Amino acid sequence: MAVVAKWMCDRDNAMFDNKKDADAYDKMLELAENLTELLQKHIPSANEKEAEDFGILLARNKELLVQACKGKVEALEEVSAEPSNVTTLAANG
Repeated sequence: MAVVAKWMCDRDNAMFDNKKDADAYDKMLELAENLTELLQKHIPSANEKEAEDFGILLARNKELLVQACKGKVEALEEVSAEPSNVTTLAANG
């Protein structure tokens, strides 16, 4: 029987085939968590689920946001419209 190494994300137990992908996913979730807290701090009327979804959306598309902040606002048109369910990210079963 072969042994297959897997890496698990501490935040949501998503499994990955390599450490690089697992670390990138964990960093994305950490950024999403911080963005969620920022949103809740400045827009207290946002409910927890909405704030989390928005935090994940921003974190998942951080490169496009950086481009938009540098003046290429049309980059925001490329933001992924897929649902922000974290389990749909690049996790390998």
